[in-house]
Amino acid sequence: MPPLPTGRKRWGRGDLKGFLYLCISIIRGGALDCSAIFLIKMKRTLFSLLVLLTTLVAHAQDLPQVTLRDLSGKPVATSSFLQSGKPIILSFFGTWCKPCLRELDAISEVYPEWQAETGVTLYAICINEGADVQKIRPTVHAHDWDYVVLSDANGELKRAMSVSVVPTLFVLDGTGKLLHRQTGYVEGGEGELIRILRQATASTTTK
Repeated sequence: MPPLPTGRKRWGRGDLKGFLYLCISIIRGGALDCSAIFLIKMKRTLFSLLVLLTTLVAHAQDLPQVTLRDLSGKPVATSSFLQSGKPIILSFFGTWCKPCLRELDAISEVYPEWQAETGVTLYAICINEGADVQKIRPTVHAHDWDYVVLSDANGELKRAMSVSVVPTLFVLDGTGKLLHRQTGYVEGGEGELIRILRQATASTTTK
């Protein structure tokens, strides 16, 4: 068996061939135990990484990954909601739902201040289906909302977030973590929402 080359000289083809022979000889000579130990350690490392990845995926599922439609019919992925890193509000509503309209009107009065203070974006998710989808645009214009209004006509996001009645509202932080959920509209509830938004903003600032 050729000797293992030493020194700082560049290895030639013959040197590399000799080194490969040496490795094969070590394995045949009983170094299989070391190989087995190495494989066991690698398996443990990969398992740990898999557990970590599963945890991260579960955390990201606070905001389901689906595609909605804007008022022009263009697709909008929910993953784009978190690009700014700021908190978001998801407000599920129907154009026939009077409490929904009252809630969105009430928030609209303070929405500019909320945006200036916390950077929040409100996504108004309309659950109108079929022919009622055509009623979304006139309703938005009539109420003069400055929200991002999206259609969930097939109910995919509604089902993913277990929304059974409207209005239902969610507050999530800039990473997609769920901070608050409320069903139904209570007059004056905007105070609780801004408190949660301020906490989310403060938490992000201190990290």
